[in-house]
Amino acid sequence: MNSATLGDTGTAGTTPVHRLPTEVKIVGAVLFTFVVVATPREAMWAFALYFAIIVAVCAAARIQASWLMPRMLIEVPFLVLAVLLPFAESGDRVEVMGLSLSVPGLYAAWGIVVKGTLGVLASLVLAATTSVQDLPAGLSRLHIPPLITTVVLLMLRYVGILAAEGRTMDIARRSRGDDPRMFHRVGATARGVGSLFVRAYERGERVHWAMLSRGFTGSVPATGSTATPAAWVVGLIPAVLAGTVCAAAWSAS
Repeated sequence: MNSATLGDTGTAGTTPVHRLPTEVKIVGAVLFTFVVVATPREAMWAFALYFAIIVAVCAAARIQASWLMPRMLIEVPFLVLAVLLPFAESGDRVEVMGLSLSVPGLYAAWGIVVKGTLGVLASLVLAATTSVQDLPAGLSRLHIPPLITTVVLLMLRYVGILAAEGRTMDIARRSRGDDPRMFHRVGATARGVGSLFVRAYERGERVHWAMLSRGFTGSVPATGSTATPAAWVVGLIPAVLAGTVCAAAWSAS
């Protein structure tokens, strides 16, 4: 987690999107996602416009498709669920390549795929253009509860450390002849995960006491200046455009 942004694209701080205040980007991403979810799934043209908005923001931030695509794999479990819906749902049926598919199931699958993909893309744009150091301060300026902000801060700080410790444990296991790909090693893998959890808990307890001894009060101070009205206007343009498309979609339905 030493990269300039949550997802290092190599363009940190060099585009207008990167330079927007963190709280503006957070609010914009959340509003855009809510608008996408609120759009009727039958309005397929609206989702095409949402994708055009995302593409325009990515172009402005110089985010490459080669960076986005591997990280889109996080939604694969939801895509598997979507594939099953046309077979499992009841209602009117339609024949597609010899398969009897449910019409409501097809619409439900389409809704999950397109809305999930747009939500993931919005999150990735936020991650690609937001500094790790600025995220907690941005949350504080939005008056997010201090406990949540502190959890986010510590997660960003120590997730890389715990991942490195997990890799060290895996290397130690392999050097002793263990092969986690073999089914009969499932028990050893489970014990390794449990051991990592215990280590993480103990490390967290030590860090907590160290922070308290240095005067930590339980909240992250909101450093930096607040966003200007002009920054809010510019940063929320994608969300406003999406809201206009959503309103038009509901009017046409």
